[in-house]
Amino acid sequence: MVNTIEYRVECQILSTLHRENRLAKHFPIGKESLIRSWTQDDVKTWHRTHYRPDNVLLYIVGDLDPASAEKVIEEKFGKISAEKQASEIRIPELKAEASNLADAVMSGTVKSGLSWHYPPVRHDWCVSPGKLGELEGMEKPIDYDIHLQESYPLDEKVDFLSTEEVAPGKKIRPHIFRHELLQAFSLHLFAKRPVEPITDLPSFRRSLARRVALAALQIRLNVGGRSDDPAFTFVEFNQLDSAREGCAVNSLDMTAEPHRWKEAICKSLSEIRKLGIYGVTPGEMERYASALMTDAEQLAAQGDRISHGDQLAYLMETVANGHTFMSPEQSYYMTAKALSSLTLEEVNEAAKELCSHVTGLKEGSDGAEGPLIAVACSPKTPDSSGPEYCDEESLVKTIYEACQIEVEPVEDVQVPHTLVSEEVLKDALEANPPEWQGGSFTDGTPNTPADKLTRPFTLRRLGNGIRVGIAQNPAESQRGHLRLVAPGGREAEKKLGFKSGSMAVGARAMQEGGAFGPWSREQVELFCVDHLLMVEINCNEESLTIDFVFPTTNVGNVGFGDNVELGITGTEAVLQVVREVIAGFHWEEDALGRSKQSYRSAHESLNKSLEGKSTEMIMAAMTDNDDRYLSIDVDTVNAVTLEDAKNAVMSQLHPSNLEISVAGDFQVNETLEMILKYIGTIPADANSEYTVDEQSGPLIGAVPALPQPGRHLDLELEDSDPRAVAYVSGAAPNLWGYLADGTTVKDRVLAADKKASDYDKQRRNHPLFANAALALVSEIANRRLFSTVRERKQLTYDANFSLTGFERLMGGYFLVTVTASKEKAQQALDACKETLDALRKSNPITPDNLESAKRVVLNRHEGELRTSGYWAQLMSGIQEESIPLKGPLSVTDYHAVIEAITTRDLQLTLECLGLDEDKLYTAIGRTVKPVGVELEDDGIVKASPMAGMNRGGALMG
Repeated sequence: MVNTIEYRVECQILSTLHRENRLAKHFPIGKESLIRSWTQDDVKTWHRTHYRPDNVLLYIVGDLDPASAEKVIEEKFGKISAEKQASEIRIPELKAEASNLADAVMSGTVKSGLSWHYPPVRHDWCVSPGKLGELEGMEKPIDYDIHLQESYPLDEKVDFLSTEEVAPGKKIRPHIFRHELLQAFSLHLFAKRPVEPITDLPSFRRSLARRVALAALQIRLNVGGRSDDPAFTFVEFNQLDSAREGCAVNSLDMTAEPHRWKEAICKSLSEIRKLGIYGVTPGEMERYASALMTDAEQLAAQGDRISHGDQLAYLMETVANGHTFMSPEQSYYMTAKALSSLTLEEVNEAAKELCSHVTGLKEGSDGAEGPLIAVACSPKTPDSSGPEYCDEESLVKTIYEACQIEVEPVEDVQVPHTLVSEEVLKDALEANPPEWQGGSFTDGTPNTPADKLTRPFTLRRLGNGIRVGIAQNPAESQRGHLRLVAPGGREAEKKLGFKSGSMAVGARAMQEGGAFGPWSREQVELFCVDHLLMVEINCNEESLTIDFVFPTTNVGNVGFGDNVELGITGTEAVLQVVREVIAGFHWEEDALGRSKQSYRSAHESLNKSLEGKSTEMIMAAMTDNDDRYLSIDVDTVNAVTLEDAKNAVMSQLHPSNLEISVAGDFQVNETLEMILKYIGTIPADANSEYTVDEQSGPLIGAVPALPQPGRHLDLELEDSDPRAVAYVSGAAPNLWGYLADGTTVKDRVLAADKKASDYDKQRRNHPLFANAALALVSEIANRRLFSTVRERKQLTYDANFSLTGFERLMGGYFLVTVTASKEKAQQALDACKETLDALRKSNPITPDNLESAKRVVLNRHEGELRTSGYWAQLMSGIQEESIPLKGPLSVTDYHAVIEAITTRDLQLTLECLGLDEDKLYTAIGRTVKPVGVELEDDGIVKASPMAGMNRGGALMG
């Protein structure tokens, strides 16, 4: 059921990565044929072999006294032994095998004698010349096959990969995975290295040097590597200490168009070789060392506000890798100490080591010791002569030839310390003097003053028409979130007469571009890197949204300690970017090209996805093929010109149409002053030349009326593996209770309940009533689906109820998604329909259901209030006329409204959804075997339970 093509690719990668040991035989996990073959004794033997006291590590994180905790642990666990479990292992040969394993563990062969859960495997290292002999000399000979190298019954089912020696001492282990559901080419290049324990200052300095080098290369790949016509669509280079894999994994992950895979490999490997040969520039060293310092400072500022779950995960990973555990404060102190004396030479030495497996493939250079692992995944094509075809021989040849290309060192790019100079700002203040105006709302809340701060947020408008909401959130120390929203989105394409797809393609082109004023895209992107700004631009059915995550402290600093020169704050930097996006953005043809490629790839991938194509099919039926609610096809994308994209997006960026919501750990007064300077000085008529006057009715309308009666749809998608997914869908209100016909949940509920008391009417008249009721209905529906379809009927692993979540568009849809086997798909779909029908009739919502849902919804709300992103989301739309029921009361009265909801409210709200049998749209997507493909033999060859130890161990999942 979860055997998606993404999971299958992951299995191919992991089984190739660990091909030299038995970890390669653990994938895929959860094959039904294997599970059905297990006996009760098999399961009990596995459990008693591994889930036992002498194979347990206990981690505790929390607000407790260590001495008291140790005492309780001793009382509860001190007398428990493993003798009972061992005595109940029924397979005789396993008892001796388990004993041998325990002896091997306790002899210190594994990283620690504390537990078996550390991965007991041997790896084929790929390390710098001269290091392999040192590592092999450290291993102790033992009797038990703790490295899982010996032959086992299951081995005959696994093909071992050959390692090609492309030149003396230069080895590549290739593997190709082809599948008809793959749409793009991807390369995954690995070198396995031992984990270097970080236990003292020198080892910590080396780890920081590696992080600086890795950051430099990643930014080069992301920024400099994106040419006018980039060969790759995604690329990432990293090295991580992995307790799960039992080693440090150096990886290059890259995707590209299938016919350009050779070009993409050459480009990415050339960038790696540049770093390995020439190292980082002084500017890069300064930039990324400063970023590490800011990261450490932010983490230390979080202090005891870091969740216990995050602390626990960090503790377990640290211990498993043999590192010294440090608190955020200790880590900050050590980072400052290490970076203050870190030299360019040390970073370049780390860069040389990181890239040695690639630079070593150059003729005349010392090759890395051990194999380079290369996994290529590509679409299955009938033609083996085309440029998109890749086999083991051509993959190895391309990698080797790419490493023979001569490379030149990169040059430092001049990065601005500020995007808006003092002179420009002074001129703007004189030309367009900014002013504050009071906030106004449509939910009945009185207007707010222009000169006072209010709690929990301050809501105002600027003289140029831009709405502003600001909230202080110290829970995320030294961090902030800004959201810029322009109502319209794809709905505006049709209303304003723009070319189909132009708004969405234009928004992506803006994300791919970034040249402002006198600055190039590369300079602006590096400015964002220096100031730790993250930007995401999206266009959905009803709005254009730009999200920024930023630090609130001084960033882009130069130097350390007493010699530091402070840059501007991240808050000021993000407001400079916002100003330039609205008033100074340069549209570039190459950015449009990257945007188009992204949308083409997304559409083609959707047509090869069972879930994606099935969802598209049912949405097409419910919207009568309205292209605003569907993915953008290739022809539509290709038809969008730069002028189309520019005109569509800029028509939405008129100041009177915009709302800015910002939350973070900052002083509200100071931030308001910066907003006044940078945003308030944008002319009120900015982008007016793009405004479209010829429009009839409101910009935001309603979703298309649902064609009646409902219908059932079937989809077949070619796939070698049997899978199925089912859907139940129908009409629903939007998040604020508006239906497609203009009626509201409140009106329908009041009309249906003739005996409603004055208190009932007052509660249901609250602007937040429908929003709260729908949140509770969703939670209860999800719980019912889980308990009925999964637990009671055992038809699925997962069933999910969701609403489209429109805020501005009137109306929407609900969607129940259930994954199942092909044989049980119809049963699962019927069970979902029965569950929804029972909620309305035979098994209505109980007080217990309601109380449980209230706890979940309120706890989720409370938890998310700790994040600045959630505050920005809550404030977005509060001052928009297009969301009439969303105002300050939606935040200040949230708890009260949720707590006041009754089961009667929810039963009546359910009737506002299109749950009648004749109104439902249902669909089942199934895979069918491609012509000429033979399914795998399901004959089971069982492995030794001891040999099949999970690579992460019992505790590591």
